[in-house]
Amino acid sequence: MVASLEISREVIFLGYVPEEELPYLYNGADLLLYPSLYEGFGFPILEAMACGTPVITSNISSLPEVAGKAAVLVDPMDEKGLKLAIESLISDKNTYVRYQELGFARVKKFSWERCAMKTLDVYESLQ
Repeated sequence: MVASLEISREVIFLGYVPEEELPYLYNGADLLLYPSLYEGFGFPILEAMACGTPVITSNISSLPEVAGKAAVLVDPMDEKGLKLAIESLISDKNTYVRYQELGFARVKKFSWERCAMKTLDVYESLQ
């Protein structure tokens, strides 16, 4: 599709990216477009938010719960909706900054320590 649209100079397929290099990509990106059809959790949206990169993601699966109101939620099958979300985020500086700030606040609600504590709470409640 990239070749047929003649956008080969604008699209780069990276393949596997080592975890330690991901922050460079998130920090260099204008936004993260993550129109997943199925997710177990959605770490990439939190990783992008932690880097100040606004997120557009799916309004299905676990992603709305993870993103909260800190991301633009769109039907992943709606091409026009995705296009409009991208255009509105890129063209409106106030909206862009608002989603950066919401992302920074949202990502603070997640940590491995908190995950461990919640898991422990569940185990303890079963005794």
